[in-house]
Amino acid sequence: MLDWSSAPLSEGLACYRRAQFFEAHEHWELVWLTLNEPEKSFLQALVQVTAAMHHLHKGNNVGAASLLRRSLKRLSQCASEFGGINVEPLRHELTSVLEAIGGRAHPGEIIPPNIQPTDAQPE
Repeated sequence: MLDWSSAPLSEGLACYRRAQFFEAHEHWELVWLTLNEPEKSFLQALVQVTAAMHHLHKGNNVGAASLLRRSLKRLSQCASEFGGINVEPLRHELTSVLEAIGGRAHPGEIIPPNIQPTDAQPE
């Protein structure tokens, strides 16, 4: 299980929750580089979510959708709870974001998926 109280993961989560997606990506990528499978692919999926949200907020819907599809593909290989994260609700939210992008929703109308560690309370 990933330790979401460790500095890079918790700092990345805090950045993600503040919609600082590029910064979250950077924190999580530091951890991703050190992992082995299957945690490596799992965290890569989360890194892809942060990159997708960054692209979305920069107006790159095509890039965001592509990254979200790749993230969903990786997350489809995970149990409903993996790496200390509630994966099933996250998959549903990612699908909803993809549908909103396809429906041409304005980026400001799209709520980023909730990445929620199983042992943490939502902020």
